[in-house]
Parts: sequence; C-alpha cells; structure tokens
Amino acid sequence: MQNSNNSLRKLAERIYDLDAKVYESLGSSLGRVFNGDRERCINDIVERLRERNEGHTLRSELALISNMARTIREKPVRSEIMREYDQILKAVEELPTSFAEGDVLDVKRAKLNTLTQRFGEKDHMIICIGRTYGCGGSEIGFQLADALKINYYDVEIFNEVLRRLEAEKDTVYDKGGYPYIHDEENRARYVGTSQAFTKAQKVTLAQRLEEFNRYHGLPKKDAVFFNQSKLLCDMAKEEDFIIMGRCADVILANNNIPHISIFITAPFERRVQRVMEVNKNLTEKQARRMLHALDRKHVDYYKFYTGLEWGKASNYDLLINSSSYGINGSVDLILRMLKKKEE
Repeated sequence: MQNSNNSLRKLAERIYDLDAKVYESLGSSLGRVFNGDRERCINDIVERLRERNEGHTLRSELALISNMARTIREKPVRSEIMREYDQILKAVEELPTSFAEGDVLDVKRAKLNTLTQRFGEKDHMIICIGRTYGCGGSEIGFQLADALKINYYDVEIFNEVLRRLEAEKDTVYDKGGYPYIHDEENRARYVGTSQAFTKAQKVTLAQRLEEFNRYHGLPKKDAVFFNQSKLLCDMAKEEDFIIMGRCADVILANNNIPHISIFITAPFERRVQRVMEVNKNLTEKQARRMLHALDRKHVDYYKFYTGLEWGKASNYDLLINSSSYGINGSVDLILRMLKKKEE
C-alpha cells in the first residue's frame, strides 16, 4: 500500500511539474492548470489518480496541459515536454483506476464487424463528438485527439465561456460536459445523481437584476450558449481540435465551417453496467435513473438550441456503437475513416 501511495505521489509530482514547465516555457500568456499551493495541488492530483470516478477531471486537465504545450514555439523544448507528457499519460492509463481502464465492448457484437474529403487547404480539421453518458465517448475523444496530436476541448471551453462572461465560477461549473453544483460546504456534487435531484435555489430580485445587466437581458444559459458559439467559430479559424458536445456540430454547420460530426452511443444496459463499474457507489437503480435523466437533458438542450433531434442518424456524418468496437477499436475506426478521406 505504501509503495502504491509513493508511486501515485511521484506521478502527481510529475504532472504538477510538467504543468509548471509548460507555463514557464510560455510565459504569462496562458494560465497554469494547477495554480495553487504545490503540496495541496499534488495531494489533489493523488486523490484523482486514486479514484476512478474522478478520471474525467484529470483527463481534461491533462488535455489542457497538452493543448498549451503544443503552442510552445521552441521545437526542442516542445518536443521534450511532449515526450514527458506521453510518458505521464501512459503511466496514468496503466493505473487500475485510470479513466482509460474498463471498456464498453460487447464481444458478440464485435465479432460481426467489418471494417469524402470536404476540407480545403485553409480549413482546419475539426471533429465534433456527441455522446451518451456511459458509452466511453469522452475517452474515445481524448484518445483520438492524442493520436492525431490535436487539441481536445471539453470542460475547459465551458470555463473559458464563463471567464468571458465574468460569471461566478464558484456557483456553477462544468465537469466533462455534465453539470455540477456546490453545496453549502463548497463541495461539488453531481446534479445527475439521485442525491442531487433537487429544486433550483431561489433567486432574489437583486440577483435577477444583476444577471439581467451582466448578460444584456438574456437568460444566463442563453448568454453562455451564444458566447460559446462565438468562441467555437473563432477557434475554428485558428486550430485543429476535437470538441465534445455543446451543439458544436450545428453551430459550425450554421456558420459554414467544415467539420466532421460523430455521435457515439452504446446500448442502455451496457451503459448502466459501465457507469456502475466506474462509480462503485451507485446502485443499479441510481445508475438507470441518472442515465435516463441525462439523456432527457441532452435531448431537450439539443432540441432547444438547434431544432434537431439529438442522436438521430441523419444529423451526423458517423454514428458509432462503442460496444461493437470498444474504446480503442472506436478510435482506430475513426482514424481509418480519416485516413481514407485523405487518400
């Protein structure tokens, strides 16, 4: 047990030091991912390495570090940092609690498998991935971005929108595309779990007026969406990237920006099983309730802002049943499709 704790701490120290080195190499143009006290940050990273259900936050933090590292101008420095990043990522993925551990593969379906270029010279490769919770979609997106050596955006893009709006980040923030709120002890809890199906807190008249002024008369969720849309379009002019959810496929289509849209899902029963594997504290009843609630939220949100049906085949370039291929197999399938487009 002691050796395990020591190993996790050494790995956490490497992650913290890598973040510091990226920041030092870039100067003050971009902020650090872990910007608090060293000891506190390292202890926090250790906890995320130890708990599998915290894997999605660590994945987003590692993605943000690699995104920033790719902007380092000095090639030798960038290469050295990316080598260290690759080694750290491999070490994280080999942990029994890793976000990469545990697949959604259905072996029987996998045995049945057999396996148009539209980008101009000045267009960036942008891949929009929609996914149902529990299908491994976030892991697929993260691994795909790493394989293509392009940026991956999930939680950090939401935080960037909130920063632009100067919203209170201690009130609401994003975790892997699914909402969390803070309780009275300032500890985050998942809105989708059974203990968090609570009524929204009452908003005072003064708070309503403050939000009205801040968001120019728009409801907060609308202001976030429109600013997010502008941010996505700006990013599309500058870089290649993978974006998870957030109606990005429709936003880019409405702005005539070339992209590939992918929807990833898996049978409901397999998703329930995987959610319970990742979060040992959930009962089957709680897992089912959570997935039903999240699916409804996604359907409603996508319909409200796009007028389209979330997950409908005709709205995407490619639909993948991740239980047929597994996480690694799904990444390979997409890579083969991209390679085919380039030929």
